[in-house]
Amino acid sequence: MPPDPSFAPTQLAARAAYLLRGNDLGVMTTAAPLLYPHMWSWDAAFVAIGLAPLSVERAVVELDTLLSAQWSNGMIPHIVFANGVDGYFPGPARWATSALAEHAPRTRHTSGITQPPVHAIAVQRILDRAKTRGRSTRAVAEAFLDRRWDDLVCWHRWLAECRDLRGQGRITLYHGWESGMDNSPRWDSAYANVIPGAVPEYQREDNKINTDSTQRPSDTEYDRYLWLLEEMKAVRYDDELLAKTMSFAVEDVFVSAIFSVACTVLAEIGEDYKRPSADVRDLYGWADRFRAGVIDATDQRTGAARDFDVRADKWVATETVAQFAPLLCGGLSHDKERALLKLLEGPRFSSHPDLRYALIPTTSPVSRDFRPREYWRGPVWPVTTWLFSWCFARRGWAERASALRQEGLRQASDGSFAEYYEPFTGEPLGSMQQSWTAAAVLDWLG
Repeated sequence: MPPDPSFAPTQLAARAAYLLRGNDLGVMTTAAPLLYPHMWSWDAAFVAIGLAPLSVERAVVELDTLLSAQWSNGMIPHIVFANGVDGYFPGPARWATSALAEHAPRTRHTSGITQPPVHAIAVQRILDRAKTRGRSTRAVAEAFLDRRWDDLVCWHRWLAECRDLRGQGRITLYHGWESGMDNSPRWDSAYANVIPGAVPEYQREDNKINTDSTQRPSDTEYDRYLWLLEEMKAVRYDDELLAKTMSFAVEDVFVSAIFSVACTVLAEIGEDYKRPSADVRDLYGWADRFRAGVIDATDQRTGAARDFDVRADKWVATETVAQFAPLLCGGLSHDKERALLKLLEGPRFSSHPDLRYALIPTTSPVSRDFRPREYWRGPVWPVTTWLFSWCFARRGWAERASALRQEGLRQASDGSFAEYYEPFTGEPLGSMQQSWTAAAVLDWLG
């Protein structure tokens, strides 16, 4: 095998910083300049994590911009559209949130769905970085917390109250896009039950930018994606009506685990910075409830987590990264946790003999659903590597966290900062110059 044409850490950090500067529109960072020319919610959180070692002040601006587009019911939308930027579908006109949704902002164009709640992690990273800087930088970070604390709690409250339909401690999604893992095998059976009606004519933009059809969802999948959007518009994005009418409703075990962790992180910040005790109590309560919900969703024998299809009233077990959700939030018995770690680190996942790097593919290479080049159906995403590494470090698993970080850096050292990577060859795939990939690298090297 030829040697990696890789960059030394200082060069790699410089290239990552240069990339984020190049993708900076002033008050928001595009997720990627060609394929994703706007601000995505969970991307923005990771971007803020990457910006924090460079400039706490700029990291704060990123989250301020995102939160300025928060809906009045507390939802953080999955896209905040940049003014005057075209080239992405579905755009603001297709969502029509400001015209239809009672809670949507009137001064910002947004989508009408949400994304994983990783933002508290970003706030913690910003506050941690600020502690190592001067007094004025600490003041900027603490002023942000003063300004946005209520908004962050409101966001968590909306998830806990409006998206836990059955009170099971699991977040319900009405669209696979809300998971961040758009076309994962996790959603195949739920999407199969979505029967599109008349979808207004549309022209995809994504497959003009990325012309390799093996990397993107199919047109049939897109028809279903857009039909769900029409269902949402028909009920004007009303939370209560969505729960009754959407033909896709799945309890996402991975987002639920992230939410449990995020509630704990935000509660800890609340304690450290003397926020209202009622807020802190609520946050710890949600953390416990959703941790229990994740554990209730696990297989009794293996500890692997499953999603729950509300419409079909059945558990959905897939050999994807989501089955490791309990490793993020904890709560499994010692024996089950050890068994789940063995599965993660064994030949079905990160120790599969053909993998280029010992990292976690989004779908198991031995699964019949595995597609090594197709988006969330097999490739390795640096952002999921970062999330597992960070959670493992938080849980005291220093060696595991360090191993993921080192392998993640080896994968990213080609300097392409790809959206995702082919697991066997290490080929960079998807969008290049991806902001959150650069951000993960900057935090790892920071």
